[in-house]
Amino acid sequence: MAAAAATVTRELPGRLQAVRTAQVRARVEGIVEQRLFKEGSDVKAGTPLFRLDDRTYRANVAAAMADHAAARQAHERNRRLLEQKMVSLQNYEQAEARMKQADAALARARLDVENARVLAPISGRIGRALVTEGALVGKGEATHLATIEQLDPIYANFTQSNADLLRLQQALKAGKLKRADSAQVELLLEDGSAYALPGKVLFADLAVDPGTGSVQMRAEFPNPQRELLPGTFVRIRFPEAEMEQAIRVPQRAVLMSPQGQSVMIVDAEGKAVPRPVKVGAMAGTDWIVAEGLNGGEQVIVSGLQKARPGAPVKAVPAGAAPPAAHPAAAAGK
Repeated sequence: MAAAAATVTRELPGRLQAVRTAQVRARVEGIVEQRLFKEGSDVKAGTPLFRLDDRTYRANVAAAMADHAAARQAHERNRRLLEQKMVSLQNYEQAEARMKQADAALARARLDVENARVLAPISGRIGRALVTEGALVGKGEATHLATIEQLDPIYANFTQSNADLLRLQQALKAGKLKRADSAQVELLLEDGSAYALPGKVLFADLAVDPGTGSVQMRAEFPNPQRELLPGTFVRIRFPEAEMEQAIRVPQRAVLMSPQGQSVMIVDAEGKAVPRPVKVGAMAGTDWIVAEGLNGGEQVIVSGLQKARPGAPVKAVPAGAAPPAAHPAAAAGK
């Protein structure tokens, strides 16, 4: 393994969250007559979702219109009489106040009719209906009818230890590392596979959570196919710094034991020899070896289960097919 420039990456656990979440609620009291959407479908803002029985509200509109017409006529009559000084200014002002009250009552009645059709407040994916036809909603409270979540794009919330951030800042100040230029981050799904589309970091909190000693961070990922769902646990991999001279080894080449970390190398005699190492940060899917390797060693990457200490092996480049006589001898250079 030769030393070369590498991008130090950090992999942290996170959880997905919808960019926007809206609760669909009943604004007026009524009986649910019909559900107008398919559960789990995408809806646009302003789409009718539920229809409530609005007969009482329509009757209220008719009554309010009649009161409004009478109040307007009375106001107009008092205006003419005031011009002729046949009524007092007080009588005219009372008629004007009644007309304004009638205007407001008519507007409220019309709004109740509109609210009997429950509309989607935002665009997104709607979940299951929380009420059925025939249910009485809105009596004394704004009944929760359904929830809409906007899934494209989608947030990934994660935290980073403040101690890790301090160590990174110290390494940057000491010149051991250089700040990474890339702002793109990668998302790893629960099965370990990488999500196809890169994301970007939106922000990091300026304060440390005193309970956890960590800093809250958030990334945003495009989600055009709605593959990512809120609440899913994921891992976020992002570039943290640049290292000019780093020795990288694949994760599968590092052996973990109670005694510590080690790798199997091929010595000058062509035999497998264990070498204690200490790994630190990650570079993509590889470990960066902090101690134990100087560069130039042949590290066994695959076939470790057959490479016993002191056993002869024949090194071949990692990824190449090993010779049939030495099936355990795949080594990196």
